[in-house]
Amino acid sequence: MNETIITSKANPLIKEAVKLKQKKYRSLMGKFILDGYHLVNEALIKGLVERVFYVESCEIEGVEKYQVSAIVMESLSDVVQNQGIVAICKKPEKMEIGNKVLILDNVQDPGNIGTLIRSCAAFGFDTIIAENSVDFYNDKVIRSTQGALFKVNLISSEIMGFIDNHPDFDIYATDLKSQRYLDEMKITAKKIAIILGNEGSGVSQEILDKVNNSFKLKMSNMESLNVGVAGSIILYELSKRSL
Repeated sequence: MNETIITSKANPLIKEAVKLKQKKYRSLMGKFILDGYHLVNEALIKGLVERVFYVESCEIEGVEKYQVSAIVMESLSDVVQNQGIVAICKKPEKMEIGNKVLILDNVQDPGNIGTLIRSCAAFGFDTIIAENSVDFYNDKVIRSTQGALFKVNLISSEIMGFIDNHPDFDIYATDLKSQRYLDEMKITAKKIAIILGNEGSGVSQEILDKVNNSFKLKMSNMESLNVGVAGSIILYELSKRSL
């Protein structure tokens, strides 16, 4: 533990940490920043924490710890009323792709990504693959996952590549123009992937042309739902089928 309180935003450790608010530096350094006790504790359990910055006190052991002033903490935290603790963490190692995969095509709202991560963790989908979507380690995504970030295998990769390289998966895409409804479809394969698309335009036509199976949700009075809500309903419905 460093006994000197860091009071300058120009401190090299602070400047390096602040860079992690940008996706390009998170990708370059293989690290991300966490805010608040709950998320920091979840990362500690996974052994991902490298360094902790705190304002008043910190009982965490086994990692680098630096006390900082409240003003410096404000530069590290994006929360208006922060809890006075942030951590620099290593990104989890990518795990083997499981049998139930959610694929995200150009999903842009951090809240939707966070909701879908939580729903995957809740309903047994162990892997999420995303292309042209909000970074999994965006601070708003992280906060909205409420710790589920560490319970799902998160992979940024090309969707077409996944489709081409995984012929053993039955792959389904949501499409408002589809004539089939989810509750009418028999989905029994042991390996399945569900593709959800952009909030405004849905799954790209290129991907729809590549996938044989498409469906939509049956609903009344509404043409469509928020992708986070729709995706969560789909994951829940499929979890009931004990695939």
